[in-house]
Amino acid sequence: QVQLVESGGGLVQPGGSLRLSCAASRIIFGINTMGWYRQAPGKDRELVAVIPSGGGTKYADSVKGRATISRDNAKNTVSLQMNSLKPEDTAVYYCNAARRIYYSSTNYRTEYEYWGQGTQVTVSS
Repeated sequence: QVQLVESGGGLVQPGGSLRLSCAASRIIFGINTMGWYRQAPGKDRELVAVIPSGGGTKYADSVKGRATISRDNAKNTVSLQMNSLKPEDTAVYYCNAARRIYYSSTNYRTEYEYWGQGTQVTVSS
């Protein structure tokens, strides 16, 4: 059973920064997309950023200019650097690793995917 383990969450003051990291318990063959999603209380899970192996990094409008996603394809690890944090960034952040069949940059089918257990990020003074 593959596990994705996130780290780096915690309490941060508004305007601060943090770096989330995610590592797979073992190499997952066939993974071509890794990303971060978040879920705030009472809201649906939403995309933060994804990074396909072939490029075309995508960010949610709410974090553009404040977030940078990076990955190590060989190690199946992905990181998310977030700066200028706002209270509305407070959420549980989930790592995702997926095998997607892309028909275009925005049209794809997920063959299989894995989720981490989530890490809490709280932005508050």
